[in-house]
Amino acid sequence: MNYLLLLACTPCTDPGGRAQFNRNLRGFPTLPHDCVLYPPRDHGQALTQRRVPVANHLIRWFMISDSLMSNIGFVVAGLVLLIWGADRFVHGAAAAARNLGIAPLLIGLTVVAFATSAPEILVAVVAALQGEPDLAFGNAIGSNIVNIGLVLGFTAIIRPIPLESDTLRREMPALLAVSLLTVSLFLDTFLSRIDGVVMLAGLIIVMFWLVRLGIRSAENDPIKMDYEAEIPTDVGTKAAVIWLLVGLGSLLLGADWLVDGSVGIAQKLGVSEIVIGVTIVAFGTSVPELAVSLTSALRREYGLAIGNIVGSNIFNLLAVIGVAATIQPAALAPTVLSLHIFVMVAFTLVLFAMTHDYDGKAKLTRLEGCALLIAYLAYQSYVITQNI
Repeated sequence: MNYLLLLACTPCTDPGGRAQFNRNLRGFPTLPHDCVLYPPRDHGQALTQRRVPVANHLIRWFMISDSLMSNIGFVVAGLVLLIWGADRFVHGAAAAARNLGIAPLLIGLTVVAFATSAPEILVAVVAALQGEPDLAFGNAIGSNIVNIGLVLGFTAIIRPIPLESDTLRREMPALLAVSLLTVSLFLDTFLSRIDGVVMLAGLIIVMFWLVRLGIRSAENDPIKMDYEAEIPTDVGTKAAVIWLLVGLGSLLLGADWLVDGSVGIAQKLGVSEIVIGVTIVAFGTSVPELAVSLTSALRREYGLAIGNIVGSNIFNLLAVIGVAATIQPAALAPTVLSLHIFVMVAFTLVLFAMTHDYDGKAKLTRLEGCALLIAYLAYQSYVITQNI
């Protein structure tokens, strides 16, 4: 049956047709309860029409759709700038550090790890300054879940990742300790400035520890050779500084657009910033890690493939949450404690178990990669179906 989009004041003599018509238009947004759309019995039949209310609701619906599309556009543009800016920022920072005479392993453990977390850090700064710390918290927790479940899971499926670096084996317990520290600070359901300062102090301690770890590492450590192969040697200091600044500028603009668009989407869909943070924003800000890990695994630079994730996850928790809590203390959403933080810790524990050296042949296999990826997809599906 064909229907006309109009409101009729004449009674409908076909209740079944009217009910079917109304069911077909159940998704039509926010029509008032006293406005019922009727199927005309005859297109030529004269009907008294209430056109103005329908027109008003049509206009409102299109305005909402346009607003949602513009917010999605800001998110996409922001992610593109973040991804490109992160690549340029890492390139410039690593080249500048190498030109200053810093050892490649130290650059990889500190400068590169910090730079690959730059999108999350700047999103946290912008979100906290705009009074949206939940977006920053969700981004940090969600990024760690994405890094382990999606990035390492997908990478291991493409190519299994052996864990041959002693340096990396020492980093794994540090990641687990940082994750447990985060949980302990979350237990009172409020992140204060003191909590933020504690996490930033922990970041400084971890940085010093990583420097000492790099200095004491053996010359033949595989991860050291991986970093030496990847850090650029043909970039002058001036060019490196320019790329660093260009990357930083792109990151700042991209973070601003991403936060604005994400908050707008959350408001239009009626979901919390936490949900947007652990889904859309977390995935977008983890794309650089996905690119680095996948490329490194294909080049058989396995230490870099997994070391990139471990370092990034440590910085995500200490730097991202620490900065956000210091700028804007906030109460935590109930789902943070009841779901998201424990999912993150579970992924971290599973990764620790999978990469533990039980028999001298620690390796992240394809089967384990499949398990990580399936768990990540199940988690994301649950979050989306429960909130959208």
